[in-house]
Amino acid sequence: MKEFDYIITDPEGIHARPAGLLVKEAGKFQSNIQIKKGDKAGDAKRIFAVMALAAKKGETISVTAEGEDEAEAIAAMEAFLKENL
Repeated sequence: MKEFDYIITDPEGIHARPAGLLVKEAGKFQSNIQIKKGDKAGDAKRIFAVMALAAKKGETISVTAEGEDEAEAIAAMEAFLKENL
């Protein structure tokens, strides 16, 4: 399992447009990708799970990937977050 933490820098937090793009990015991989904030966690491939986290600017999220392409998945998710959120 691979994991990293990320602090949201987007002034609007994780809102609809980047959440949709995040789900699309996560969907490219076979690994199970989870996104977590505090005690809430959800499948990064499901838009409602991502939106339910209600992550705001300055909050820390954790992303984990587990599966055969976990290294590629975690690298892609980290790059996506740095570019978009």
